[in-house]
Amino acid sequence: MAERTLAQRLARFAAVTTYETLPGEVTDSVRKRVVDVLGLCVAAHRLPTSTAIVEHVREQGGRPQATVVGGGHTPLPAPLAALANGVLAHSLDYDDTHLPSVLHPSASVVPAALAAAESSGAGGRDTVRAIAVGLEVCVRLGMAGYDRASGNSTFFEHGQHATSICGALGGAVAAGLLLDLPEDGLVDVLGVTASMAAGIIEANRTGGTVKRLHCGLAAQSAVTAAQLVRRGFTGPPTVLEGRFGFFEAFLHGVYDPAAVTTDLGTAWAVPGIFFKPYPANHFTHTAADAAMALRERGLDPAKVERLVLGVPAPVIRTIGQPIERKRAPETGYQAQFSGPYMVAAGLLGGGGGLGLGLDDFTDELARDPVRRALMAKVEVVADDTATGVFPEQFPAVLTAHDSDGRTWWQDVPHNRGGPHRPLSDAELALKFRDNAAGRLSGTDIDTVMDRGARLAELDRIQDLLSPVAELKTVAGDHHD
Repeated sequence: MAERTLAQRLARFAAVTTYETLPGEVTDSVRKRVVDVLGLCVAAHRLPTSTAIVEHVREQGGRPQATVVGGGHTPLPAPLAALANGVLAHSLDYDDTHLPSVLHPSASVVPAALAAAESSGAGGRDTVRAIAVGLEVCVRLGMAGYDRASGNSTFFEHGQHATSICGALGGAVAAGLLLDLPEDGLVDVLGVTASMAAGIIEANRTGGTVKRLHCGLAAQSAVTAAQLVRRGFTGPPTVLEGRFGFFEAFLHGVYDPAAVTTDLGTAWAVPGIFFKPYPANHFTHTAADAAMALRERGLDPAKVERLVLGVPAPVIRTIGQPIERKRAPETGYQAQFSGPYMVAAGLLGGGGGLGLGLDDFTDELARDPVRRALMAKVEVVADDTATGVFPEQFPAVLTAHDSDGRTWWQDVPHNRGGPHRPLSDAELALKFRDNAAGRLSGTDIDTVMDRGARLAELDRIQDLLSPVAELKTVAGDHHD
């Protein structure tokens, strides 16, 4: 008997995993991630791109199958619902992160799974199982492209957005499970989706809102692929490791197959995926933490003369280059990818319950003269210790020199939201309430949180989504 291919091994893992065999920490993690994603989708409605994607999918029309968050009580075809919700989930850069792969797994996998579950009539237990498996597949594919020697993602080095590329395949396995594809159908769904996976990350450096589309397109591809396989389309069983397969196409054949298969089904990555405490690029978080710590220790922002932000060398191109642009972001979205902005925001004090919130990333604050003056004083440099730890963590060291002749120093070795500094249930609840405030009623907020906590007990996923189908309009939403 021929050795099974990587896709066949992933399909076997997916097929034999049941809700009952999932570790409790995995099911607990999944339900929290679903609620987190729904909160992000609600909060994203402050953006013009969110209005655009919802209007786009509603204009397409079609068979009513699945709910779009904030899209009204008329369902849309499942792939279109997955598209819209995936865009919403990723748009605020507030979605979870796996390290060291630097993937944002839930923003693609959860919208794909929810759309597939709602369209197929699946219940909560099957949905939890599918999401857990989809997240695991996504992360393992991302880790196959992680170069331990360089401490960086090869996808990233090639300008590829591993989040949407691997998220499409993980989401497709989740959708395939919810559409009751057999094991060989799950092999096919990987084979089909690999031809639909995409994402280019140049927007991280120089602007544009296209990255917000990536997870939506991945989720749409995932559901579409599962539906097409159910109708008879097939894919190559060697889609991952084949001569013209996924790893050759994206990684030029340089990948770690053991990352895909080692302890598959026994060692789960899902519980260790980081929840984001701040709505900004994850590389910037410890910079904000360091700045907030210096402020609490007594540093007066008005007296600051020079700031040096030490970070891992590979992240400088994302949050510190070109430095002129990073010191003067024009929009709140650009500010989310700016190390200097995060230092300024941390020093001046955030408005969010977790330290910095969505209201700290407006276009007006990005152009605020006081913040611009602080940003102009920030240098972003490579720190050897931080580089040595990256990308297991994204450390930062902040040194401030003030007009009194004092030097202030603060290091932050671990990111909040991960195993070393986890967000508590109360903090995650606060994040959801902050994200939903003003757009959902207090009753609907409580309902989503209650049903999310009991996700595995729900007979219909629609019961979780119905409270977020219609949102209130909030004045003052900012534009890019």
